[in-house]
Amino acid sequence: MKKRFFAVFVSVAVICCLFAGCSQKTVNLAKVKSGEMQFAQPVSGDTVATIKTNMGDIKAVLYPKYAPLAVENFVTHAQNGYYNGVTFHRVIEDFVIQSGDPEGTGNGGNSIWELPFSDEFSDKLHHYTGALSMANSGEDTNRSQFFIVTSQPKSMTEEIITLMGEAGWRQEIIDAYSQAGGAPNLDYRHTVFGQVYEGLEIAFDISFVKTDDNDRPKEAVIIETIEISVIE
Repeated sequence: MKKRFFAVFVSVAVICCLFAGCSQKTVNLAKVKSGEMQFAQPVSGDTVATIKTNMGDIKAVLYPKYAPLAVENFVTHAQNGYYNGVTFHRVIEDFVIQSGDPEGTGNGGNSIWELPFSDEFSDKLHHYTGALSMANSGEDTNRSQFFIVTSQPKSMTEEIITLMGEAGWRQEIIDAYSQAGGAPNLDYRHTVFGQVYEGLEIAFDISFVKTDDNDRPKEAVIIETIEISVIE
């Protein structure tokens, strides 16, 4: 309950930060000193996704142990070509880049089961910069849309960090957010199922494209294909 209340408060703070300008175009996750699993490089046996866009490749490691439904849905859609040619229809600088809707409107898309599936929250996974997470329209409404967090470290103000401590967040999580940046207001509201480990600069490049009043890129940013593989 504390974290849900905190998420609403932080949401306002993050939005204020967006309009105030928290510009910093470089985030090197390799320099983040943290034991949190999202900052570890993938190892043998890990499943990874290579999101090939018309602006470059983004590679993310997936976490089926903690988000089995989200990973199965994403992997199956990717292997079936569901995401081929799909645009990033929602791009907000210093926040997220969103895709996964074949209609390109933000209202379309479905799961591999033809019905929405349940949220999968874990204390092991958070919306640090580079997190790959499910978009939704409320509790347990996951379908096909997903986003990558592109918030900058400067978005983590002292006020937000203090609030996280008061709300009872683990110090390791607070420290990781402080170094990497991210969107803690999205935790326990969206399912994190992967983490970008290579090509994060491409995600940032996408986040800085010019958009219209509906956060839609003026020049289409397209997913050409998503390749799924296992690290040997």
